[in-house]
Amino acid sequence: MTTDMTLDAPRTPHARTKRGINWEKWGWIYMRVSGVLLVVLIFGHLFVNLMVGEGINRIDFAFVAGKLADPFWIVYDLLLLWLALIHGTNGMRTIVNDYVANARVRRILHIALLASTAVLLVLGTLVLTTFDPCPAGADPELVASFCEDIL
Repeated sequence: MTTDMTLDAPRTPHARTKRGINWEKWGWIYMRVSGVLLVVLIFGHLFVNLMVGEGINRIDFAFVAGKLADPFWIVYDLLLLWLALIHGTNGMRTIVNDYVANARVRRILHIALLASTAVLLVLGTLVLTTFDPCPAGADPELVASFCEDIL
């Protein structure tokens, strides 16, 4: 019982057996690009929140409200949220693909990952885009200084 098992030479082009989008390739590319962007965004986030000014002592509701009153920081935080969540989900998808042998369990885990990511993206996006920096009836000492004229 002999079978001819020869390997092609490295870099030999092979015929694609499946047509359509190569999701594994695009997932791999996304992980590299988003990883680089996330490093820049995370260090920028840490620098602004922890190093500039009084550092961690100034982080309170007024600080967050002041940041989220500026469209730049809303877009910055949205980019950080979306990139990080999708990056993490793609990593978990890869782990599930590597370690879960049962196709049905793998499918259930993929659906759970997709559902939880979708819920977190929707909730996070809603919080960042609908946040009111000057809530009605708030203690004037706790809100940002620009809210005093409004309250």
